[in-house]
Amino acid sequence: MNGIVININPIIAQIGSFELGWHGVAIAVAVVAAVIIGAWRAKKKGISPDEIYYMAPWVLLGGIVGARLFHVVDDFSYYVANPLQIIQIQLGGLAIWGGLFGGAAAGAIFARARHISLPRLVDALVPALLVAQIIGRFGCAINGDAYGGVAHLPWAFIYTNPNASIPANLLGVPTHPYPVYEIIWNAISLAVVLRLERYFKRDGLLFLSYLSLYSVGRFVLTFVRQEKVWLWGLQEAQIISVAVLAVSLALFSYLWKRSRNKVAPQPVA
Repeated sequence: MNGIVININPIIAQIGSFELGWHGVAIAVAVVAAVIIGAWRAKKKGISPDEIYYMAPWVLLGGIVGARLFHVVDDFSYYVANPLQIIQIQLGGLAIWGGLFGGAAAGAIFARARHISLPRLVDALVPALLVAQIIGRFGCAINGDAYGGVAHLPWAFIYTNPNASIPANLLGVPTHPYPVYEIIWNAISLAVVLRLERYFKRDGLLFLSYLSLYSVGRFVLTFVRQEKVWLWGLQEAQIISVAVLAVSLALFSYLWKRSRNKVAPQPVA
C-alpha cells in the first residue's frame, strides 16, 4: 500500500479527563511564535510591542472561541451527541476561518479601545498569522483531524494509531495529506505578501492580500477534504472562502484606487 504511515499517538499525556495532545502543543508554539513576530513587526510599523503583548490574550481567546464555534457548527450532530467533547480543543477541531473571525473581532475592539490604527495593526500581524497557521497544521498532521479524501499516492497519509482523530472507516486507508498541502500554500503566501509589502503604500492592503490568497487556497484545497457539504456541493470552508474573497477584493480595489489618487500628480493651473 502506497503512502506514509503515521502511527504517532496524538495524546501525549492524560490526567483524569484532560488529555494533552500534540495538536495542543502545536497551537501553543504557534501562539508564542505569532506574538514574537507580531511584536517585532508592530515596532517596525510604529506600534509599541507592548500593545501586542496586551492584546494577545484577548485575540487568543476570541480566536479559540470562534474556531471552536465554527467547527462545532460544521459537525453539529456529533457534538450534540457528545457535548463534553466541545471543550476538548487540545485534541483538534479548530476551524481557521472561525479563528480569524473571532480573533479579528477581539483585535478590532482592542484597537479601538487603545486608539490604534486597525489597518496598520492587521498589516503588521499578517506574517505572524501565516507562521502560526503553518505551525498549527503540523499538529493537524499528527492528530489526523484535518484529513483528506482517499488517495492512492506515494505521499498519502496512512493513519494507523487508534487515537487518531480520523474517522474509523479511514483508519489504515491512504488519504490526501491536507495539512501538508495547506502548509505549502501558506508558505507560498508568506513569501508573496512579504514581496508585495514593498509596493503597498496604504495600510490594510497587505491584510486584504493575505485574506484573498488564503481564500483561494482554502477553496481549492478543500476539494480534497471530506467534510459536510453545505450548499451547491461546497463545504463550509469553501462557502466562507468565496464570501471572504469577494469582500476582500472589493475592499482592496477601493483602497488601491484611493492610494493611487492620493499620490497622483496635481494638474498645473
